[in-house]
This record gives sequence, C-alpha cells and structure tokens, in this order.
Amino acid sequence: MIKERTTAQKIFILNYLKGVKTHPTADIIYEQVKKQLPSISFATVYRVLNNLKEKGDIQAIDTKDVVHFDGDISDHAHFICEKCGKVFDVFDECSKCGILKKKRIKVGIIKSYKVKFYGTCNNCR
Repeated sequence: MIKERTTAQKIFILNYLKGVKTHPTADIIYEQVKKQLPSISFATVYRVLNNLKEKGDIQAIDTKDVVHFDGDISDHAHFICEKCGKVFDVFDECSKCGILKKKRIKVGIIKSYKVKFYGTCNNCR
C-alpha cells in the first residue's frame, strides 16, 4: 500500500478552509493560497481539494453554478441563496428537528446527514 504524502500545500489549504466561515470556491481558495505560496498552481489547489473531499476532511457544496468548499465537516445544513449564490451554515434549526434528535427513521439509523435549503438570503431580499 502506498502511503499518501501530507504536503505543505495540503496542510495550508486545509488550515485555510478550517479558518474561514465562508464557503469559498476553488478560484477564491487559489487566490488566497497563492498569496502565501506563490508557486502553487490552480491544478494543484484543485487536486488537493478533491483529495481532501474524497478523504472526508472537507465538504463540497454543489450549487447551481459552482462548487463551494467547507472545512467544517460536522453535521449541519447549508442555505444557498438563489440570487447571489452565497452559501451559509445552518446549525440550530437542524439540531431541533425531531428526526435528527432521535437519529432513527423507519428504514434505519441516521449516522450523518447533508441538507441543503434554497431561497433568498436576507441581503438579497
């Protein structure tokens, strides 16, 4: 079995995502990371993001036009504004749901969940 290397680039990108509350796109992540690692390429950033997603270290949130990334892998939902495209975390509303409190439904036991809400954010209303 080949052990995967943990590169400085991977650590930097993961730390960046865990340190922001926004849900940046690959383009935004590339712009921010390039400030500290000027020799990094967009292809490397994209490859690292896909690797982190596959390993479960980050979440990818597909919206209508683009994929956003989230360093918070805890169970929570996302609200996606259909006007501006911003992605917001939703924590409290989901934790109050009776189904998620019991973590049990007719077909089995809930281990984790991914929920997306769509609408218009307060800034766009």
